[in-house]
Amino acid sequence: MSDAANDREPLRLLPMDAAWLNLESPQNPLTITVLMRVPGLTQSGLRAFLQRYWLPWERFRMRPVQRRCGWCWERDRRFDLANHLFHVPEPMGKARLQEWVSARLNQPLGRDRPRWGFWLVPNAEGGAALLFRIHHCYGDGMSLLDVFDSICTRSPEEYPQSYGNREGSTARRWPEVMQACREAFAAGLQGGRSQEGSVPPGQARSGTGSKVDEPVGGVTPTDDIPEHQPGTLEQGLMTSLRAINEMTGMVTEPEDTPSNLKRSLLGRRHCRWSGPVPLRSFLSLARRSGCSINDVLLSCVAAAMRDAMGVSGSALNQSVVHAAVPVDIRRALPEALRPVRHMPGNFFGTIFVPMPVDGGFALERLWRIKHETRRLKRSWQPLMAWGVSGLASLLPASLRQPISDLFFRKASAVVSNVPGTREPRYLAGHQITEQMFWVPQAGDIGLGVSIVSYAGNVQFGVVADEAIVPDPDRFLTRCVRELDELGDALL
Repeated sequence: MSDAANDREPLRLLPMDAAWLNLESPQNPLTITVLMRVPGLTQSGLRAFLQRYWLPWERFRMRPVQRRCGWCWERDRRFDLANHLFHVPEPMGKARLQEWVSARLNQPLGRDRPRWGFWLVPNAEGGAALLFRIHHCYGDGMSLLDVFDSICTRSPEEYPQSYGNREGSTARRWPEVMQACREAFAAGLQGGRSQEGSVPPGQARSGTGSKVDEPVGGVTPTDDIPEHQPGTLEQGLMTSLRAINEMTGMVTEPEDTPSNLKRSLLGRRHCRWSGPVPLRSFLSLARRSGCSINDVLLSCVAAAMRDAMGVSGSALNQSVVHAAVPVDIRRALPEALRPVRHMPGNFFGTIFVPMPVDGGFALERLWRIKHETRRLKRSWQPLMAWGVSGLASLLPASLRQPISDLFFRKASAVVSNVPGTREPRYLAGHQITEQMFWVPQAGDIGLGVSIVSYAGNVQFGVVADEAIVPDPDRFLTRCVRELDELGDALL
């Protein structure tokens, strides 16, 4: 689309993208943060790489602006890559790097230009560190993974073959999206396939490359969410009743018990990440316990949350604690809503998983997690949460805030996993040896736990407001220790 056409026809953000601009607060900027270890990467090499392979996505040359018709994409006519690429020559050990990344997390992205940036730390201990931050309105973790999958090759000699996307075609889908939402509401959602068990390790997922295993964000795999299908009048009535029941269940789900995890936020966050843990350790525990890898991962987080609550005795036994878990819903959407290849955007719902913090033993916590995730696997929570967040973005702020509060008061943490590839990838000809990300939190949630699987290893990451978890290292240590406790219990 030409610049003149862009001026005449505003490129409106789709409602599910605009929602992340409306939901953020000064205490919780909704920014996705990624850290990659890329030994040998140079500033000049990174600049050339971004210029050739990153900027062909037209969205990354645009910034969101609020107009009378709502949030719109506006082309940055003074775009300069130098405003988004930063060189940090300071030598950094692990402790200094963690504090430096935490400081970046607390800095808002500029609103007068596209909201993303890359920071290269070439003298970090263990090899060059590359930090990437981007506002959530540009896309969710899966769509950003699709972008990086297309430009990060399997060998240093390869060149990306398919990359880039024009924004005009995406923005013009706005009427289709709204019409599809109305049709889906009128016809009802008919239950479709429901496959028991976890996705086999290494099974490829459509449009995202070969993955190590189902993500925590895939506790409800996309194959298990009911596909959209037009139904008969009777089917429409029955599914409408089910939809009412599901929505009632979401609304009436009890709020989390007051604890250290629900304190008022200070707006100062710290992040930490664990060392790599072999994926085979999780596979072994999952097979021996009859659970999925996701169940094992969530039980590790539940153990750390139990210790971080600051509650004990009878109060702990009566505690209610949920984790908000993102779920990829692309394949469950009506055809008109499904994103095309390499199209950034937000296409995930949320489930609220009850965390068994009152469980005193590792195996008890694991099996209760298994029970809850199997129940939620059959629910419509992800689709309904996605629809509510998108529609809420169209409401005035006075009506939008109560809806946001209604949902985010029901969780004490966000737990997310965007899985990496089974094999190592190369950026600008240099191998990515590690990758980690930190998930943003909406509302008054002050704890985010991210779990990354990449090239045969798993790493935990945590970002927490100082008021919620003042010692994130201790939280991470407890997550990893739960693996040992599960292993001992299964001997």
